[in-house]
Amino acid sequence: MTNETTPAPNFIRNQVRDEIEGGQVSKIVTRFPPEPNGFLHIGHAKSICLNFGLAEQLGGECHLRFDDTNPAKEEQAYIDAIKEDVSWLGFNWAGPVRFASDYFDQLYAWAQHLIREDKAYVDDLSPDEIREYRGTLTAPGKPSPYRERSVDENLNLLERMKNGEFGEGEKVLRAKIDMASPNINLRDPILYRIRHASHHQTGDKWKIYPSYDFTHGQSDAIEGITHSICTLEFEDHRPLYEWFLNNLPVPAKPRQIEFARLNLDYTLTSKRKLKLLVDEQIVDGWDDPRMPTISGMRRRGYTPASIRKFCEMIGVTRADGGLVDIAMLTHAIRSDLEDNAPRAMCVLKPLKVVLTNVPEDHEEVYDVPGHPARDDMAVRKVPFSRELYIDQDDFMEDAPKKFFRLAPGKEVRLRNSYVIRCDDVIKNEAGDVTELHCSVDFDTLGKNPEGRKVKGVIHWVSAAHGVPMEVRLYDNLFTVEQPDRDKDVDFLEHLNPDSLAVCYAIGEPSLADAVPEDRFQFERVGYFCADRHASKPGQLVFNRTVGLKDSWAKIKQKG
Repeated sequence: MTNETTPAPNFIRNQVRDEIEGGQVSKIVTRFPPEPNGFLHIGHAKSICLNFGLAEQLGGECHLRFDDTNPAKEEQAYIDAIKEDVSWLGFNWAGPVRFASDYFDQLYAWAQHLIREDKAYVDDLSPDEIREYRGTLTAPGKPSPYRERSVDENLNLLERMKNGEFGEGEKVLRAKIDMASPNINLRDPILYRIRHASHHQTGDKWKIYPSYDFTHGQSDAIEGITHSICTLEFEDHRPLYEWFLNNLPVPAKPRQIEFARLNLDYTLTSKRKLKLLVDEQIVDGWDDPRMPTISGMRRRGYTPASIRKFCEMIGVTRADGGLVDIAMLTHAIRSDLEDNAPRAMCVLKPLKVVLTNVPEDHEEVYDVPGHPARDDMAVRKVPFSRELYIDQDDFMEDAPKKFFRLAPGKEVRLRNSYVIRCDDVIKNEAGDVTELHCSVDFDTLGKNPEGRKVKGVIHWVSAAHGVPMEVRLYDNLFTVEQPDRDKDVDFLEHLNPDSLAVCYAIGEPSLADAVPEDRFQFERVGYFCADRHASKPGQLVFNRTVGLKDSWAKIKQKG
């Protein structure tokens, strides 16, 4: 599927285009390399759109390659979810799905090559000792006492590590670079660790697994990647990325380019913390609509086009632009659904209305456009009868002067129907309003009443024909812009207790045919998406995607 969003200029696209036009690169080949240790989130969406988008726009190709070097934290379920997310966003990867584990044999051979070149050694220091020997940002490291082992001893120990003769943490393989380098990443980084863990792709073949830094650049080289595009936290790793490429007989030398990652307010994108929310059952799984995961946003009602549009809106730069206003994200989906979501009426807080001058067996059916600006959408059949439901918020017993909805003795228009007047208010013993008795002005269908103005219009649903449903009203999961900013405060303390409210609503009959991921504008209420997870078998459930008000559009107008 081609991204229909017009791409905004960005420095990476400009650089690559110049290289292609200058003949340095014949065809761009990028990759998206997620680790399968969780679901993808909105930050990954930016990287997906960038990597796949560049290849798409410049006539190249993009690979999907799983960085599966840590089997203890990886699952097939994550692999399946990531593949589905990339496809759902509208992108196709070139060739088969690839795995870093596809290259484990070659990586091992290259580790042996480094040992033979006296550029790698097996170290017996413990993890704590390695950290201590590495030094600090202001003090150089010091060499390990095992740094000068012979080539033959290192080759033998590495082979024994591979065969499972040592326990986890007993030994590691390290590159021999420079323990005094101002870049800590070059202070003899770890290439292999011992892990007695079964791997989802290679089974029990390996007892040692390569580090990300040792795997990444060489995997790129094997696949003929021309540009390794990653976020700025890998900038300090670039000299190491290049050191490996320059010291190994690799078939190609990709170029690493960094860009600023996405930081969205009221949102966490740490997979470790997102996994904690799932494991502690604070949310309903990785695809909970409050989660910033792509699958959670999809379940909430976001469209692929809206997420791609958002990624274009925020742009690609090297400068850390700080927090992105979440209103930009809601603007992207709201503008998409405004143009593309069919309309329907749904009453979230039903209040019964009896139209006293309408016969009990009276019924009318209105033909109502599916969308006010779309002739291609099917016409809805909206029935009208003696008993209706309106929203409780559209009635006020002691209404102020500027309340233009329903009140005792006042008139209001039912959307697409008649003007009604509230004649009587029925209450229970506790004094709560339970029912309104109203009368219809039958001379107001499609026209204004004679001699008076009726300003208010409210939505409604026929009681006899309405469809009962569960509606889930979602809000931000956190109450502060940066939930994990203060390292001394547990981010869970910032959870929003009102991030989910559930109500039992009545919708117009057309909603009965909704299937999961069908999206609607509930008129006067907001945008909603049919959920695939019902509380009870056969129950219709809708999730609120976003409200009708667009704060970002107002901000842009003021700007």
